[in-house]
Amino acid sequence: MNALITQIEKAKPFFEKVSRNIYLRAIRDGFISAMPVVLFSSIFLLIAYVPNIFGFSWSASTEALIMKPYGYTMGILGVLVAGTTAKSLTDSFNRKLENTNQINFLSTMLASICGFLLLAADTVEGGGFANGFLGTKGLLTAFLAAFITVNIYNITVKNNVTIRMPEEVPPNISQVFKDIIPFTLVIVVLYGLDIVTRNIMGTNVAESIIKLFEPLFTAADGYLGITIIFGAYALFWFVGIHGPSIVEPAIAAITYANIETNFQLL
Repeated sequence: MNALITQIEKAKPFFEKVSRNIYLRAIRDGFISAMPVVLFSSIFLLIAYVPNIFGFSWSASTEALIMKPYGYTMGILGVLVAGTTAKSLTDSFNRKLENTNQINFLSTMLASICGFLLLAADTVEGGGFANGFLGTKGLLTAFLAAFITVNIYNITVKNNVTIRMPEEVPPNISQVFKDIIPFTLVIVVLYGLDIVTRNIMGTNVAESIIKLFEPLFTAADGYLGITIIFGAYALFWFVGIHGPSIVEPAIAAITYANIETNFQLL
């Protein structure tokens, strides 16, 4: 037992480094920023379906009325998290850049959301687009869109691949032109990824990622998966590391997608 503890303690610096990883922190902070949405939307789930336990059911029209706020909050959680994750990662990159040459987090949020929609939404007949992967099922794709977006912005801003305006131009107008090139590159890259994925997998990026990680989603449903997850919490706490900071970013998309699946079974 002492030998095991010694080996775990030797790995402590590695796990501490993992907990400080800017991408894991971006996932964590992105979720925390979106948490009011999750908490708010859960209220309507309770109102709509808890009465079923006592044998009372709302009419179909009343249930639809109650669940409308849920659909426009939790139902687009992927869209929101794409923006909040991009914002968090942008802040991390900005700490390494000069104060006079920072990445515009508002632009990265917008670019990440637009890119996510390219990867997760399909057009439907009659106009509009399908929203099946805009909620919890699209969270992994939201992280992907945010990471690609902010890295492209970081490369362009760091290397001054931007449109610079004269000093006489107001700062807000100058910032618009500074963001044109990185925004364009983000859309082109993510749209290219969407085209390649559709040609190879026959579907959009979000659904392809779900199929790829389906074994993980299935494993998290069972006793073994739950045991591993909470065992990892205890292990990291045991060696003096904040367990949730390492484990939760890795499983957040899986657990929230499973919650959505359970809701569909109601």
